Amino acid sequence: VQLQASGGGLVQAGGSLSLSCAASGRTFSNYAMGWFRQAPGKEREFVAAISGSNGSTYYAPSVKGRFTISRDNAKNTVYLRMNNLKPGDTAVYYCAARVTSLATMIRGSYDYWGQGTLVTVSS
Repeated sequence: VQLQASGGGLVQAGGSLSLSCAASGRTFSNYAMGWFRQAPGKEREFVAAISGSNGSTYYAPSVKGRFTISRDNAKNTVYLRMNNLKPGDTAVYYCAARVTSLATMIRGSYDYWGQGTLVTVSS
């Protein structure tokens, strides 16, 4: 499975940005997908995840209500819509795939990772 993340950029605080992650493979609909982020000098942390079966979603408390994860199985793509961005959201954002349908918040449970896309939020 190969993952290609895109959509990062520079945005002012309060603004919005959408990330996309295109996946290879014919069984994408069976995979749980997640977004993680890593700020400079910090550990990579969970942001959001979506299951591969019923589309259940999970969010980190810091982004709940501002970010929305979704997927289009016909396009083998997962999205992260980010609204009301804050300077603290500045990080490299990574998409990840888990070869089971059950989504988790645990970084080590994901099997494949994309290359990351940088999101910078200015104050």
